[in-house]
Amino acid sequence: MKKWGTLLMAVLLLTTVLAACGQDKETKDNSSQGAGAGETKKLILGLSADFPPYEFHIKNDKGEDEIVGFDVEIAKEIAKDMGAELEIKDMVFSSLLNELGSGRVDIVISGLSPTPDRAKEIEMSQIYYNAKQAVVAREADKDKYSTLESLEGLKIGVQKSSIQEDIAKEIPGAKLTSLAKISDIIMQLNSGRVDVAIIEGPVAESFVKNVEGIVITDAVPETEDEGYVVGIKKGNKELLDQVNATLDRLKKDGSIDKFVQEASDLSIR
Repeated sequence: MKKWGTLLMAVLLLTTVLAACGQDKETKDNSSQGAGAGETKKLILGLSADFPPYEFHIKNDKGEDEIVGFDVEIAKEIAKDMGAELEIKDMVFSSLLNELGSGRVDIVISGLSPTPDRAKEIEMSQIYYNAKQAVVAREADKDKYSTLESLEGLKIGVQKSSIQEDIAKEIPGAKLTSLAKISDIIMQLNSGRVDVAIIEGPVAESFVKNVEGIVITDAVPETEDEGYVVGIKKGNKELLDQVNATLDRLKKDGSIDKFVQEASDLSIR
């Protein structure tokens, strides 16, 4: 009887341990889907912070590096409406949709245009801001490159995987230099390695104000994909609805226009 009693106790102990392990796994699984009791839910934002006034780096009043811009302010409002803490991940623009698809970021707000190809990959919010495209050249070439036809056969700098890259591909004979960062494109322009750069309007204006020797020409690239959206993982309709609700509020109360102006002022200090 003693042997059977010992065996029974061992079985009961093993059952208790397995049950505890199962509960622990369930707790971990649940926490990966949302915050547990006493935890703060996080909203992870993916962006490429070289796109003033949308998103860019500054030294704040404490001398610390900080990512700011009107896309960041919009993300803060989305997080606030969700009762979540915003976490920012800065990366090259071309990797943003991969990070979104893998679930390593929850949303992408980074001057993202609503192209048909992107619509196949991700959920896209309503358009929250419309902006035109611009052609940037060296000052001496401003009049030389004043029409879209004058860009034919030129060496053109664009951001990799951007709508500007798509625009440049449609220019007959154009030779593209596609780079990850806008600042690198401007360096290529100033050094003469490219003849012009195609950049989103407010971003071009910010660089022209901060970098000597470059100007915006009279050439105006046209695209059907004007405007910018928030990118969300395919199938996440709940988050899409939450984002659109915040964007509705920000557009109605004039906050987005205010964010744009404040970020533009900050980018030229």
